[in-house]
Amino acid sequence: MDGEERYVGGAERRARLALRQRLAPQARAASPEEVADALVALHGTDPATVYLAVGARLADPSGTVPETDRALYGDDRTLVRMHGMRHTVFVFPAGLTAVVHASTGLEVAARERAALVRDMAKAGAPDATWLKEVEESTLAVLGRLGQATAAELAREEPRLREQFVYAAGKSYEGVHTVSTRLLKVLGVEGKVVRGRPLGSWTSSRFRWALAPEHPELDPAEAQAELLRRRLTACGPATEADLKWWTGWRVTDVRRALAAIGARAVSLDEGTGYVVEGDVDPVAAPEEPWAALLPGLDPTAMGWQGRDWYLAPGLRSALVDRSGNVGPTVWWDGRVVGGWAQRADGEVVWRIVDGSGVGREAEAAIAAEAERLRGWVGETRVTPRFRTPLEKELAG
Repeated sequence: MDGEERYVGGAERRARLALRQRLAPQARAASPEEVADALVALHGTDPATVYLAVGARLADPSGTVPETDRALYGDDRTLVRMHGMRHTVFVFPAGLTAVVHASTGLEVAARERAALVRDMAKAGAPDATWLKEVEESTLAVLGRLGQATAAELAREEPRLREQFVYAAGKSYEGVHTVSTRLLKVLGVEGKVVRGRPLGSWTSSRFRWALAPEHPELDPAEAQAELLRRRLTACGPATEADLKWWTGWRVTDVRRALAAIGARAVSLDEGTGYVVEGDVDPVAAPEEPWAALLPGLDPTAMGWQGRDWYLAPGLRSALVDRSGNVGPTVWWDGRVVGGWAQRADGEVVWRIVDGSGVGREAEAAIAAEAERLRGWVGETRVTPRFRTPLEKELAG
């Protein structure tokens, strides 16, 4: 950026977050596709996170479950649940799958396949040629069935049941099944994706489906496009934020920043970046806003440096030992507490000491809790990664 970098303080960053993350009432979305497009990616490790993250951002959340089901599993499949950044499962707009695969999946996929072949060879299991035959047969079966569980695939292709000893003689020795490892590799390679769950929308058991066809893109161009999308949603962000979110090497991040002509701005923690044309100040939403966001929500997990919206003193209650942010209560751009659902369906929440919110905030948060309870209905939601405050509130 020519001349002095413009300073973007925490208040403006929270204003950008409110509007671009579709959390302020004036910015809420009309559909799950609109939410995913705005956020680029929704964490999909815990299936319930996707629905809860969408519902928190819809102007009318009453249709959250059927509309998200339609987008994920309908004939047009406008959203896709697949492996992405950091070898993690996300939900992406279908049109972004080629970009995600080329920018983040190719290198990881090569490592995963090599590791599987190596582990099988060490165990005296069949070789890479055999594995390729099983892979091709499995994909053919999946194409015929449409969607299938690993067990259903193994009934059609019995070689998927082959087992081999992993890390023989080590303290972590175990027995691996070809189906588990191979389907994971095929997922990272962009050949299969997560299909409709077994049970309700909160179920972690799922079927597999063939990935939608997509063109093969140049990896560097794909990285530039993904970073452009990311900064549009989450700028400003530091190099460290972007490296953490993408899982790329810092040289890849810097090359992509240069390719899109990203502009530097000054942040409290150092230099940050925005997309070209996004340097001007952003006004705060018309009114203060409240939100109840799920564990692993893409906003709460959006940046590595979180002090500007998640005070360090709150983390022991709201973040698990692996760094996963649990269910959070937000007031006007800051995390101020946490929430949980009890066995009887009640949505309960607590402001963490030191957050300093008043009656207006408490009334707005209570209204959001009722809004959430209204569309969740009879479903009971327990986060996959539980935090101290969530467990205490759930009882």
